[in-house]
Amino acid sequence: MQTPKEIFLELLQPDGHPERILKQYEALHLCLTDPINTYLRGNRRRGTISRDRWGTTISFPEDAPGAIPVHSEELTVCPDVTRWEETVHAPDLAANCTQGWEECRTAARSAAGEEKLLAGFMGTGIFEQCHFLMGFEDTLTALYEHPDEMHRLIDYITDYRLGYVKLLIDNLQPDVIFSHDDWGTKDALFMQPDTWRAFFKEPYRRFYGYIRSRGCIAVHHADSYLAPIVDDMAEIGIQVWQGTLPENDIPALQQHLRGKLVLMGGIGAAIDREDAAPEEICAYTEGVLRTCCPGGHFIPCITYGLPGAVYPHIDRYIDQTIDAYNARLHGPVFDLPPVPRRSIAARKAQTAVSPRAAEEPGDTLSALALALRRGQQKKVLALAERALAEGLDAQTILSEGLVKGMNELGEDFSANRVFVPEMLLAARCMVAATALLKPHMVDGSGSRRTIGSACIGTVHGDMHDIGKNLVKIMLEGSNIRVYDLGADVPPEEFVRAAKEHGCDIIACSALLTTTMQQMRRIVELAKEEGIRDRVSIMVGGAPISQSFCDEIHADVYTADAASAARAAVKILTKNCGGNGPQQK
Repeated sequence: MQTPKEIFLELLQPDGHPERILKQYEALHLCLTDPINTYLRGNRRRGTISRDRWGTTISFPEDAPGAIPVHSEELTVCPDVTRWEETVHAPDLAANCTQGWEECRTAARSAAGEEKLLAGFMGTGIFEQCHFLMGFEDTLTALYEHPDEMHRLIDYITDYRLGYVKLLIDNLQPDVIFSHDDWGTKDALFMQPDTWRAFFKEPYRRFYGYIRSRGCIAVHHADSYLAPIVDDMAEIGIQVWQGTLPENDIPALQQHLRGKLVLMGGIGAAIDREDAAPEEICAYTEGVLRTCCPGGHFIPCITYGLPGAVYPHIDRYIDQTIDAYNARLHGPVFDLPPVPRRSIAARKAQTAVSPRAAEEPGDTLSALALALRRGQQKKVLALAERALAEGLDAQTILSEGLVKGMNELGEDFSANRVFVPEMLLAARCMVAATALLKPHMVDGSGSRRTIGSACIGTVHGDMHDIGKNLVKIMLEGSNIRVYDLGADVPPEEFVRAAKEHGCDIIACSALLTTTMQQMRRIVELAKEEGIRDRVSIMVGGAPISQSFCDEIHADVYTADAASAARAAVKILTKNCGGNGPQQK
């Protein structure tokens, strides 16, 4: 009978013949206590805020699967990428990580035994290190606005990572290098595929090329939608993609790759809940196995970047289901399906730039909308001024130029034709143009005319704010007044803000399954405080679904920022400019 280690090695072969399905990480022993990890990450504790060796402030919520960076004007290590060399200083690993290797290696080898592969662990990859230092939004926009400086910063981080992995391999002597870097959300890449290729492909080819040259297996964690660059991942030397979300259409990837890359994942975080019943966990896992295992080169596991669910009973029932599946297997099960459910080529076609981007309209408002979609701030301001000079009123310029452009960009974003950087650049254009128009956009009281108002935030216990920020951008672009409450917002603060500002909408976001129930409390508290009949509650985030929205008696669930803006406009226009929520 093949050991887990032997099965893993069989999976790496295009024509390999593993005897059974592996149970999550059973073939790997991850060493998380080597001297480098102890030096870099030893001060991270659940429920605390710390500072890493680069100077980044790190929050580790009590019930979160991992730690996340915290940024503000005071805390950001690199506030100006054009001067990054003044503030960015890589940790000196050679000077601080020389002791304790022999003991660590002996213990790790003993733990791995003969049945497991010893894996060295490297968190915070090249892209992640950039946004740990700069902030997520500034990192993405800098790829467009300051490409030369970003190339130099990325090269600096890559050189550091190469020194890191050399030290790790020399001293730990692992079989596997397990490296992290997330490049997208569950539905889309963070950037255009060609942008990723221009900035990150070659640095990672150097990194994984070195790992492979030292005889180690290259495992890359990314619980993201990466289908458009999956060929690139195989090309640069990645052998196992851990964290493969089901949104990537795993059977189609298997059909396309034909053994060039092992996919490890398929079991999404939505099942990792305290209230998940054994029957639900087993049924969910069984569905993943039936869908993905016949395509071969697949290891079912929770899509987090480390072993273990947040709630331990989840793993127990996942493993039991895999055992039962293996017990039913008779004969080979790794013949690929004859026809993919969805071709990778079709997915790549989705990322093509919208045909609208090639248009060069003659009238000022259409030109303004196009310039905003392209993120051309100087041109946006010039066209807004021209529109005013032509006698157009500010409200028309806003609604038929700027808002129209944002809405069109939102449609492209929903269809994966544009990505987060383009949205952020357009948002900056919108902010600048709105400031220009503000003196001309007033009602009798001297206030800007809007169709309604919303308070927005990420729920208590959750520091993730990227999705929330995108929704804020789209709401403001739809002429809705937005009160941004930030991240880690208690339910009481949502309701207080809605009462204080007379908001028509409460919009709340969550990324972690452990924080979802905060939304239920927001709904309950709005009712207790007597505002539920006049406030619509919108929910969104990776683990949220329409069924959860219905369960907690919220009003609207949307899957992305553009849909959220359209839903908000529908609420406000349906109720006569924001005088009340939808029919309960």
